[in-house]
Amino acid sequence: MKAVVTGGCGFIGSHLVEALVARGDEVTIFDGAPPPHWQQTARRHARYVPGDVLDREALATAITAEADVVYHLAAVVGVDNYLARPLDVIDVNFTGTRNVLDLAADAGAKVVVASTSEVFGKNPAVPWREDDDRVLGATSADRWTYSSSKALTEHLTFAFVRQRGLDATIVRYFNAYGPRQRPGFVVSRSVHRALNGKPVVVYDDGLQTRCFTFIDDAIAGTLLAADSPAAVGQAFNIGSMIETTIGDAAELVVKLAGPETELHHVDTGVRLGQSYEDLSRRVPDNTKARTVLGWTCETSLENGLARTIEWARNSQWWLDLDDSGAE
Repeated sequence: MKAVVTGGCGFIGSHLVEALVARGDEVTIFDGAPPPHWQQTARRHARYVPGDVLDREALATAITAEADVVYHLAAVVGVDNYLARPLDVIDVNFTGTRNVLDLAADAGAKVVVASTSEVFGKNPAVPWREDDDRVLGATSADRWTYSSSKALTEHLTFAFVRQRGLDATIVRYFNAYGPRQRPGFVVSRSVHRALNGKPVVVYDDGLQTRCFTFIDDAIAGTLLAADSPAAVGQAFNIGSMIETTIGDAAELVVKLAGPETELHHVDTGVRLGQSYEDLSRRVPDNTKARTVLGWTCETSLENGLARTIEWARNSQWWLDLDDSGAE
């Protein structure tokens, strides 16, 4: 297969590129920056095309008539970006996706669009099935720009399937974590701070729950969605159904990475302002992915954390990254 990965130098994208190369696919990476030094598989075995998904002409040099499948992962993500760069979040996630879908439709390529658990907003009725309602806060709260922009990309994708006959599938990731994730997310931030001898940050009382999904499981679900004819025109929750509190996850990181590390509780209202609204629970129903794709989430949180921490201990470049936004 000839595959194009937008955002192929990012966290999920880089792992996907490695999996595609390992199975023998010809891979083209489309990203704003070239594969970094640690992405040796991509540097040696993948074609790199520089560009921004907002630049249709540049994107067209990657998504050509030769492409069999396009994995669209390029996006602006992270709570820090939702609050600081809401316009970029909307532009890149919506307009960039429109460009990808247009070019893929012209090329006759299949598309797998990466979406997020955030599309469900704060719907209290968990676990969430793929077709459950979205419940969001006020449009004046920048917190919801990512959720709304990703929901619009899903609408775009379904519209292309129905009106243009595009062969497309949506995968919604639930709290993916693992090696190479920048230290701006729950697990990566906690591991980064613990290994650097800093207190591990827990927002509010730490009783919020998440379902953490190790990167290898997320990639396995993505590949199954791309390969399954039954996945066309469908969305799939790719996430563990095991609920863990943020506080318990932080304590497990401390246990595995540095028992002497302290926990530091932060008030989100003070730290992030009133534009941010936290979610008390985020739980997928992954029945559809299991029955249609044959996907299972195989990695326990403890095992995934242990693997992530082992990698991090041996990756000084990652430990040297700035995490000042986590204070």
